[in-house]
Amino acid sequence: MLASWYDEQGPAADVLHVGELPDPVPGPGEVRVRVTVSGLNPGDTKKRRGWLGSSMPFPRVIPHSDAAGVIDAVGAGVDAHRAGQRVWVYGAQSYRPFGTAAQYTVVPDHQAAPLPDHLSDELGASLGIPGITAHRTVFADGPVDGQLVLVHGVLGGVGSLAARLAHWAGATVIATVRRTPDLDHIDPAVVSHAIALDTGDPAAAIRSYAPRGVDRIIEVALSDNADLDNAVVANNAVIAAYATRTDRTEIPFWPLLFNNVTLRLLGSDDFPAEAKRQAARDLTSSAAVGALTVADRYPLDDIAKAHDRVDAGGGHGRILLTIPQ
Repeated sequence: MLASWYDEQGPAADVLHVGELPDPVPGPGEVRVRVTVSGLNPGDTKKRRGWLGSSMPFPRVIPHSDAAGVIDAVGAGVDAHRAGQRVWVYGAQSYRPFGTAAQYTVVPDHQAAPLPDHLSDELGASLGIPGITAHRTVFADGPVDGQLVLVHGVLGGVGSLAARLAHWAGATVIATVRRTPDLDHIDPAVVSHAIALDTGDPAAAIRSYAPRGVDRIIEVALSDNADLDNAVVANNAVIAAYATRTDRTEIPFWPLLFNNVTLRLLGSDDFPAEAKRQAARDLTSSAAVGALTVADRYPLDDIAKAHDRVDAGGGHGRILLTIPQ
């Protein structure tokens, strides 16, 4: 099969190879997917770079955890009728060596979720890491119907999906962007009110829409926004943080404590298995009614360029690679 891989960590152009590797074979409880589109996310490039001192988990890695394609072979114990089914894949390179930047990938049966016929492969490949993370940020602490949800970084890969999932589930979504020109890219059908963080007083602007405070905050930069979040939370609110800009992040502990705020930290590789399964079901359902969107695309031969773009913060944090058939 045609695939991309790396045998050592480093800059994308130096370590990523494209060539032929043996076709994988599904083991018991696994399916093999012929990949049409591979999803690239910041977590994939961080593994390749050795972020935070991480080492090579396996001697050779085929990167990327997300994809869409068709099941073409099943292992022992898997319903044979799954062969020929269109699916979207998540977690392919989570604690496993060979991900989706290849013509074939093998995953546990439940990590290949059925993709409805009217949905594109591009949309399916956009759902895995960002979609499951977004789902967890929104729903880990219960339903959001009727609540005020503040989504920071709403134009990012996770933020955009979190906003759409919250809106789909009945919440009123307030969102922030980093710069005023970014407000032009907000979808008003999803976001009721949007605030640019480069304005004079974003806390006052948020409070004007949420005078009693917001019930949930989806946080992409806790180190930057901790004081802002403290200024706009309601009592008993939840701050669900999936990223920060500093390894040791300071928070206004006592004010948050007196507001009985829950701080939830989210690492997508280690979400509970049932939470991932529920996320997959909800993501498929919301996508089926047109609630979600897709990402930018590159050919597999340009995988190094795609990795560099994600490292630079482009593509809203998620990019797709088209796999030759």
